[in-house]
Parts: sequence; C-alpha cells; structure tokens
Amino acid sequence: MRPVPSVFAPLLFAMALPALATLSPGDPKPEIARDPAKPQPQNSVHTLRQIPEACARLEGMFTGQADDPYAFAVVRISETCQPRARFVDATKAQPSPSKGWKFNDLIRVPNANCPSQQVVVRVWRKPATTAPPKTDAQGKSRIYLEEQRRAAAANQLAAVPMYAATMAVEGEACR
Repeated sequence: MRPVPSVFAPLLFAMALPALATLSPGDPKPEIARDPAKPQPQNSVHTLRQIPEACARLEGMFTGQADDPYAFAVVRISETCQPRARFVDATKAQPSPSKGWKFNDLIRVPNANCPSQQVVVRVWRKPATTAPPKTDAQGKSRIYLEEQRRAAAANQLAAVPMYAATMAVEGEACR
C-alpha cells in the first residue's frame, strides 16, 4: 500500500470536516447511520424524517434570513393516524442517555445556497417496556375500557415510547 501524497491531505481533511463537526464529543453513536442529505435550496420545504409510530414528520426549510436561517417543524402525518408513541418537546424532556433516552438518528442537511452552512437534527428515542395484557380464561389478551379508565384516573397507564428532536444550524452564514 502506497502512502497518500501530502497534496491530498488537505482535501481529505476538508471532506471529513463536515462529519467531524456534527458529532460533538458527548454524542453517543446514533442507532441509525446515514450520510448527509442532498443539499436543499432556500425556501423549499423538505422532509427530514418520518416517524410513523408517532404519526409525525420532521420537516424544515432554509429561510435565507440571518436571524432565523432554518425553519424546523414537527408535523402530524394524518388526522386518522393512531400514534403508538409520543413526540415530546426536547427542551422540556432534555433527552440524554442517563435519563433512558437512546440517540436514534443524526440528520445533516447542507444548504445548497450556502455550502458552509448545514442544519443538524438529532433525534432521540425513549423506549417503553410494555407487556401485552394477561390472557383471560379464553386465552385472549383483552383490554377492558372500564379498567383503563380507572388506571387513567389513578395515573397508572402503561408507558409509551417517546421521541424528541433538537435542531441546530452549524457553519458560517452566507450573505
């Protein structure tokens, strides 16, 4: 194997720089490994990720404004969708591995109009350990409405999985 000429070293470093900049030293390895997305133009809404369990879609748009360069939103997929997980506000939940959250996904989207800028979305998942209901005398797992109402009134409902996402714009702004 021949060594790489030193002329290419800056080029290789420049190619690896975006990947190094997005993972902070405190970030664990995400469950989903993906490459950076295709660069997105300004004022074009794009889907970052769908989370069917939570009936949610993460979408964003580069705005071109210096004070608020990226608009980020969590949108409900459909009014008829029945969520099996909740999407919660990351500022309130403060997801971290020490609180039982798993670093699920790292999404990087470069700005097509400003190559030095990219948005980084970190998706966190908090699994819930739930067991199916016990079987009754007929061998069926059933959920009874009145029992669930009593459990809800006593604040003893089973935990559901949760998702949270944080967004940050990294890099230098263009003019």
